[in-house]
Amino acid sequence: MTKPCAEKILVVDDAVDTLEVIRRNLMHVGHQVWTATSVQEAVKTLETKPFDIVITDFRMPKTSGLDLVRHVRENYKHMEIVMITGYASIPGAVTAMQTGAHEYLAKPFTDAELLDVVHRAAERIRRRTPFDAPVATSDHNWGLLGSSPAMQAVFRSIQKAAQSSATVLILGESGTGKELVARAIHYSSKRRAAAFVPVNCGGIPEGLLESELFGARKGAFTGAHESRAGFFQTADGGSIFLDEIAELSMTMQTVLLRVLQDKAVFMVGSRQPSKVDVRIIAATNKDVENLVSKGALREDLYYRINVIPITIPPLRERGEDIPLLIRHFSARYATELDKPAPQFTDRVLHNLQNYPWPGNVRELENVIQRLVLMAEGDSIDAADLPELMRFSAIQPESGLRSLADVQAEHICNVLNAVGGNKSQAARILGIDRKTLRDKFRSANA
Repeated sequence: MTKPCAEKILVVDDAVDTLEVIRRNLMHVGHQVWTATSVQEAVKTLETKPFDIVITDFRMPKTSGLDLVRHVRENYKHMEIVMITGYASIPGAVTAMQTGAHEYLAKPFTDAELLDVVHRAAERIRRRTPFDAPVATSDHNWGLLGSSPAMQAVFRSIQKAAQSSATVLILGESGTGKELVARAIHYSSKRRAAAFVPVNCGGIPEGLLESELFGARKGAFTGAHESRAGFFQTADGGSIFLDEIAELSMTMQTVLLRVLQDKAVFMVGSRQPSKVDVRIIAATNKDVENLVSKGALREDLYYRINVIPITIPPLRERGEDIPLLIRHFSARYATELDKPAPQFTDRVLHNLQNYPWPGNVRELENVIQRLVLMAEGDSIDAADLPELMRFSAIQPESGLRSLADVQAEHICNVLNAVGGNKSQAARILGIDRKTLRDKFRSANA
């Protein structure tokens, strides 16, 4: 009998306490859980990754849960929806069901009632899943797929890292799945019942970063009308994922080093340290040893975070995993669109396996989603591929070229193909605009 995979669940509620209770209960039985405190935040989260189930509160500020149900039903056809509310009524239940919710759960509900509702939703998902969908290649893969030796090495590193609370440094290009590896480590460890807090160090303005990480006391600065915990306090007992750690300023690197040494944080505006029990998992797509040699990354901080290094291989170095990933993504998006998964011709598979994938797995997923969405027949041929991939087989050349040269040429080709639109080029490449700017700057240095 096939072991069921953990569902990816988005929980939406403006009450943080309720979110935490639901999150812990669902994670305790093996589900992967993301949270949002508003409909607007939920809509943005839904755009970033595929989910199986959405659990949403009925009444929330500005936009109600019913509006989120309508959005999900219109854009994610096969996603299961559970409506929860503290205002139980038969008319409310009827409205929720008519709008598109599959289940209706009234507050206060027991842990058993919550798990029972989610179990029924999961069973409906499994009945819809195609029999030829690829199976997980690791017992606890947390969204990571791969049978190649390189990925098997990553899986082994995850298992070893999960056995301790040592600091981990994940290295890999954009789009390789660094956050997935971090989540796998956390949810495979003894800290799995506590919070996993992801932080994009490059996405928070320098002036706000310290208060976001460590919290702030009331009156610490203009606008601090009440004391507020930071990401480290939220992650107490669990793990914090510091993505793009190389983007931290030297000042913040010094502060972070002190946190690692003292296992305590100072809230902005406070002179008293607060002890925290947090495992730090850091990640970067930069050459950290080069940054250390240039003085852009503190050497002592590098040694502190590099206790357990894990390097994720780029997709071009594990081409044998590409057919598996194609089957996985095509089955997922075909199910969402309520259509049969298309067949990929040998020519298409050949082209996709010989394409350099500068955006890695994220770029591959975006391409497969678009192919499945736009497919008019039951198969996909080379003519259906984006223009840049129709002739992606390696062509004979007078001399070998460096990866940097190939990548630079590809980025320029993509930019030219979309008329210089950086946002569109970044989506095609499967990277964000900042990474595109960095790569373009390096290519023209």
